[in-house]
Amino acid sequence: MGTIFKERTKVDDARRIFLDVIQPIGDTEKILVEACSGRVLASEIIAQRNVPHYRRAAMDGYAVRSSDTIGASPTNPVMLHVDDEITEGVGVRVHTGSPVPEGADAVIMIEDTRLIGDMLEIRAQVHPHKHVGCVGEDIHEGEKVLSKGHLLRPCDSAVIASLGIQSVLVYRKPVVAVIPTGEELLPRTTAGIPPSGMVLETNSLMVGLYVEKWGANARYCYIVLDKPKLIREAIQSNLDADMIVICGGTSVGERDHVPEVVDSLGKILIHGVGLSPGKPTALGIIGKVPVVCLPGYPVAGLVGLFAFARAALRKVGHVPDVPDTVVRLPLKSKISSRIGYMTYARVVIDNDVVHPLMTSGSGVLSSVAKSDGFVIVPENVEGYVEGQNVDVVLIE
Repeated sequence: MGTIFKERTKVDDARRIFLDVIQPIGDTEKILVEACSGRVLASEIIAQRNVPHYRRAAMDGYAVRSSDTIGASPTNPVMLHVDDEITEGVGVRVHTGSPVPEGADAVIMIEDTRLIGDMLEIRAQVHPHKHVGCVGEDIHEGEKVLSKGHLLRPCDSAVIASLGIQSVLVYRKPVVAVIPTGEELLPRTTAGIPPSGMVLETNSLMVGLYVEKWGANARYCYIVLDKPKLIREAIQSNLDADMIVICGGTSVGERDHVPEVVDSLGKILIHGVGLSPGKPTALGIIGKVPVVCLPGYPVAGLVGLFAFARAALRKVGHVPDVPDTVVRLPLKSKISSRIGYMTYARVVIDNDVVHPLMTSGSGVLSSVAKSDGFVIVPENVEGYVEGQNVDVVLIE
């Protein structure tokens, strides 16, 4: 496997090669509109009714005939009668959302009126349709409201509900099997301080929570020892998942068997990328199941997760690309990086200035928790100098 690892691939090329072999899932399900936020539409939404379906008042006030208000002003008010039906010279009290009575073509705000007995003093002129929501003003019957493949937000759920729709067809959430590997790992539930050389297994927790944040269901697997037979069995038992993420065992040491096992079951497409941290990342496919093999060092694993697993999961689950949240600010001190590697530098933002935290130390997970985001240095750039404006990708 050492010769494969030496074939270091550029990050963008590796992502493209990996995504090219991934097929989105086709399974769909119907869910209640109350539960559809964050899901992806599997069919378009066509309005079967107008919204609103009646003319409605957009303000509290009085429905009037606009022609009865011509010339009205605070110094030259027009007097109307108040009644329950619109006729010439009559205003009808309405509230926001109330039906506008037949014969009225405008609503005058209550602030522009004064009630004197049963007479209404009009202090402003209104034009036709002023403060009146017409039939279908929001949505027309037959209108395409949302397209297939749309990532639903809470505001979309409300729009769907306004059409009287109770449930929607969405793509099934992908299932991602998360397999931690390593002789040195102990379950997170282990009591007390682990013996020397042993650590609590946390990579699968981090991976699982992120894939769930990105719209999938995580399947947490037991820790697998660094033995090819056991790794093979763990992978084979999870080939019903839509994607597999394996944590650890990706380098070229004596106990790093994961890429070799994946290649024996399917095909390793990439092993070794120009990513710092995260060089030992491997990407493969077994049948139709994409496999992301992340380094065991937690920061390297996290960077590999962001660089490859997120994009792969989006394609599997039909999720459209969501731009990262990026802020552009000046650097307090220089960031160094190696030519040929896309470097994820951990940084802290303080008083609108970017302070580099770490560019190395892929085993120091707390450095990510302490940072606000990453400055991603391209492969062809040898770092950034003090005072230079840089883009900070905020950590989700």
